[in-house]
Amino acid sequence: MVAILARAGATAAASGSLQRPTDRRRRNAAVVVAAATGTGPAVPQEGALERPAWSGETPLSRLVGALIAFKPLYSLMKLASREVIIRTAEKSNIPWRDMTKKVLESDVYEVFERIRDPNLVYPDYYLSPFHAYDEGNLSWLAAAEAEPATMSIAKRAIPEARSIEEANQIVRGNWLNAIEEHHLKYSGNCQINDILDIGCSVGVSTRYLAEKFPSAQAVGLDLSPYFLAVAAQKEEKLSRQNPIRWVHANGEATGLPSDSFDLVSLAYVCHECPARAITGLVKEAFRVLRPGGTIALTDNSELSPVLFTLMKSTEPFLDEYYMLDLEETMRQVGFVNVCSILTDARHRTVTATVPY
Repeated sequence: MVAILARAGATAAASGSLQRPTDRRRRNAAVVVAAATGTGPAVPQEGALERPAWSGETPLSRLVGALIAFKPLYSLMKLASREVIIRTAEKSNIPWRDMTKKVLESDVYEVFERIRDPNLVYPDYYLSPFHAYDEGNLSWLAAAEAEPATMSIAKRAIPEARSIEEANQIVRGNWLNAIEEHHLKYSGNCQINDILDIGCSVGVSTRYLAEKFPSAQAVGLDLSPYFLAVAAQKEEKLSRQNPIRWVHANGEATGLPSDSFDLVSLAYVCHECPARAITGLVKEAFRVLRPGGTIALTDNSELSPVLFTLMKSTEPFLDEYYMLDLEETMRQVGFVNVCSILTDARHRTVTATVPY
């Protein structure tokens, strides 16, 4: 299956409908890795990223859409996507099956009952099959596999890394440094005392934020009570000066007070949402941030044609994410000092400030 998709991508490239990443993008990726490993300059390249040639109404995008519309082939594509993710993880010494089993055989089900808001109404887009799970993010298997899947993201982004730990140090370190540098530059000496991590999943990004800013109170918010139960159960086993608080809510309408956070983060969230939801998330972040507060969105930048095809089979809103001008959307909502930085070869981090 993967070989078929690879040939499709190669055919599109040969016909001129698929452009290769620009030299600037490749240089940026090299700069980012060099900065993180101490072998080169310490400043990632800035600037809005080009829209990938395969997104939107391009021949390759239409081809992939047609493949996905054919249900028997769509099922095979979902399985292929899942196979690629698990194989990549296990080749990188991520104990995918052991980690999954540990969660499923734990007392996480008791935490679920405490953390779930039974009155929460899920948006329509969230109820569709997603990530090769028929129930999307509303399932125990999705929650149990979320952390090993997240770990594999770093290895795919930094294949030169000697270990998963090193890859995560680079990917997460560059992301956190971009947030800290933006806040120091534009916040007007506003300290980070309160952090909101929207779409926190099983809390990996939330824990990184809490460790980077240990004096702050961090809140992890997600639509999936299954993910939050896994996050909360893990947090209960940790000793932290300021324990993370977990909230089951919609990131577009959190129900949290206005002007109550200094930093709002969305890590690998936007590519999973339709454009209308991304706009709603940005508006809600603007509402809950204090003047001088920082928003940080980190997500996909460039994908290979094969990986794009596999991801699109399990990520129904991937085209909408790439077609949306995220930086302009943030400006229209009211953010200023909008900056976009390629923080590793596959991901960009977009930061901005709420004006005083």
